[in-house]
Amino acid sequence: MKPNMGTADKVVRILAAIVVAVLFLTHQISGTAAIILLVFAGIFILTSFMGFCPLYWPFGISTRKNEK
Repeated sequence: MKPNMGTADKVVRILAAIVVAVLFLTHQISGTAAIILLVFAGIFILTSFMGFCPLYWPFGISTRKNEK
């Protein structure tokens, strides 16, 4: 798995996950929507720390700057 996520992409995903967690913990979201959003937040955190997004791979997308 070659990393395909840039720093900005990782930061945006982590911030989105934090927002979802805060909304859940303050009871602004609940039920099925909350569960679905928490799953996506977990996926965002996981992919951010791995630096690899499986959905980018089949399309050849990379937000990472080329290293030389």
